[in-house]
Amino acid sequence: MSFTSKKFGEEGEQLALELLREKGYEIIEKNYRFGKGEIDIIALDPETKYTVFVEVKTRNNLEYGEPEYAITLNKIKQLRRMAQAYLFDKDIRELDCRFDVIAILFRQKEKPLINHYINAFN
Repeated sequence: MSFTSKKFGEEGEQLALELLREKGYEIIEKNYRFGKGEIDIIALDPETKYTVFVEVKTRNNLEYGEPEYAITLNKIKQLRRMAQAYLFDKDIRELDCRFDVIAILFRQKEKPLINHYINAFN
């Protein structure tokens, strides 16, 4: 990943954090790493009290489709493994949790388009 694409992804994650905070979510961790995997954001939903594992997908054009379509079956499997690793790493035995996706499309001269998909993998 080049510096510019890394910085671009970080900008998307920052917007996602701002969106979650505006909705009242408590941010537990950012960029949680275990082995070779990563969870972008782990947060607590203020309404359901669920721990939410959030994948952020950011794009600056639609050449390869909308950002949410970058979530493949393999990516879903990896995110589930990472959530299990998080629970193991933190010695958490029981937890109500779900997976959300925040898709961000940067547009020239317009505000970014942001979609928050709650419980995206069910």
